[in-house]
Amino acid sequence: MRERIAEAVAAIRSRIGDFSPEAAIIFGTGLSSLGREVAEARSIPYREIPHFAEATVESHAGELVFGRLGGRPIVAMKGRFHFYEGHDMQAITFPVRVMHALGAGTLIVSNAAGGMNPRFDVGDVCVLEDHINLLGDNPLRGRNDPELGPRFPDMSAPYDRELMAHAEDVALLHGIKLHRAVYVAVTGPCLETRAEYRFLRAVGADLVGMSTVPEVIVARHESMRVCAFSIITDACLPDALRPTGLDEIIATAARAEPKLNEIVKGLLERLPR
Repeated sequence: MRERIAEAVAAIRSRIGDFSPEAAIIFGTGLSSLGREVAEARSIPYREIPHFAEATVESHAGELVFGRLGGRPIVAMKGRFHFYEGHDMQAITFPVRVMHALGAGTLIVSNAAGGMNPRFDVGDVCVLEDHINLLGDNPLRGRNDPELGPRFPDMSAPYDRELMAHAEDVALLHGIKLHRAVYVAVTGPCLETRAEYRFLRAVGADLVGMSTVPEVIVARHESMRVCAFSIITDACLPDALRPTGLDEIIATAARAEPKLNEIVKGLLERLPR
C-alpha cells in the first residue's frame, strides 16, 4: 500500500511541486460547483494518477483539484468511487490516503442522502455526528500497516466535535438550517424498499446513502480530523413514499448546494492553524 501511495504522490508532485494542502474535500453528487470557487486551481484527471480508479457515475467529473478555498490550501476530489460501481474498499479509499500523504490533516466530505427523519425536509443540510456501516465490508480488513495507522482505530467519535460546532456557527451566521444527523451507508445501487427504510430508521439512522463511511474510516485510521455533510435529496418516509430518480436527486442537490458551499467555505476559514 505504501509503495502505491508513494507512486501516486510522486506523480502528483511532478505536476504541483511542493504545494501542501491543509484540507481535503470530497464533493458528492451535484455538489461540485464549489470547485469553481477554488482560487489558483490546477486539476489532474484521475486517469493520470497511478492506482486511481475511474469514476463511472455521470455526475462525477473524476479529477483532483488543487488551489485555495476559504483562504486555505486544499485538495478536492471532484467525483468519488462507490462500492456499487464494483470498486473494492481499497480503491474507494485510496485517494484519502494519497491526500493525507500530500499534507492534508482534515477531511471534509459531502454527499446526497435520503432523509428518513420526519423532522427533516428535502433540501435541508445536515452535519453528520455518527454513522452506521451496513456496506458489508470495511476498508481496514486485511493486513494492517502500522505506518499508516493502528490495527484497531477508535471510532467513538469519528466526526470531529469542534469542526461540527464551527459548521453550526457558520450556518447560524448565514441563516442556514443545519441538522445533526446519523448516516447509514448501504451498498446500493437500488434505492430502498419501504420495509428497508423502516428497518434503517429503527436502528437509529436519520439519513441513508451509498458512500462516505469508507472514506471516513480510512481518514480516522490516518488520524485525520473529519467533518461530513449531507444534502437531503429525497424523502424516505415509508408511508408517504414515491418514486424518485437520479435527475431529481441531482436537481435537488444543485438547488441546495449554495447553502453547503457557504458552510464549507466558512468552516475552512475557521480551521485551526
